[in-house]
Amino acid sequence: MIPEKVTGMVFDIQRFSVHDGPGIRTTVFIKGCPLFCLWCHNPESHSAAEELSYNETFCVHCGACTPACPYGCHSMTQDIGHLLDRRCCVVCGKCVRGCHARALEVIGKSMTAAEVMSEVVKDLSYYKASRGGLTLSGGEPLSQPDFAAAILALSRDAGIHTTIETSGAVSWAAFEKVLPHTDLFLYDFKESDPDRLLQTTGADYGLIHENLRRLDETGIELVLRCPIIPGVNDRDEHFHAIGAMADTLKNVSRVEIEPYHPLGQSKSQRIGKTHLFTESIIPDKETVKLWASSVGEYTHRPVKHY
Repeated sequence: MIPEKVTGMVFDIQRFSVHDGPGIRTTVFIKGCPLFCLWCHNPESHSAAEELSYNETFCVHCGACTPACPYGCHSMTQDIGHLLDRRCCVVCGKCVRGCHARALEVIGKSMTAAEVMSEVVKDLSYYKASRGGLTLSGGEPLSQPDFAAAILALSRDAGIHTTIETSGAVSWAAFEKVLPHTDLFLYDFKESDPDRLLQTTGADYGLIHENLRRLDETGIELVLRCPIIPGVNDRDEHFHAIGAMADTLKNVSRVEIEPYHPLGQSKSQRIGKTHLFTESIIPDKETVKLWASSVGEYTHRPVKHY
């Protein structure tokens, strides 16, 4: 397998990321995820296929999409304006090219690892100055393990620090493909109660915990990333469990507290899905600080919050 030619589905490449690992980084978002976290802020990552996004606030109701679509998915009405029938949409992208207001967008692009790297290497000087690098995120980047491994291998060849953010909800075989090319894992610790985890994300706690344990045994650096969702997992028992987990593992360098953000609600609407978590209030800084302080009482590891 030639790494440069391995192909996968990407839904975003974000340059100058500063919260996805050390230093200044480029984060590559890989499409596809086995979980359905109620609070997910990247619902466009669930499906591994391309999806059509329609942003109603950008639409000027010009009607240009109607003749552009060969399947009759778009129509204009006098009362409502633009209507989109997703049942007949094959995501051909012709309506996107006809939409001058940029209200329509195809989410997801098939790329080779070499094409991804052509974007990543643009900021080599920033990586060197800040000790940054490349981060693979998603979705779940290990849902496309061959693609992830190819990108990471090319990054290593270019002398770039490599990081993966993962939910751990994949087979150990997927980890084995990327381990030789990875410097750091940002490992999601979403919920410490197995039943609650299953109900809110669909994840198997046993699988996630075992993969985390096996990763720790390899000696690779780990960061526990903990999304805290009001009314879901913002309880002292969970904070205690986060601290205990961090101290139990040998190679956890720090814990990161990630407060809930309702960004996924508008994204879900744009791709024609119903967001399962309706809370719209963003936790204030004092609340987030309190969460971090609570976790810090139960661990000797540094606790960081955003």
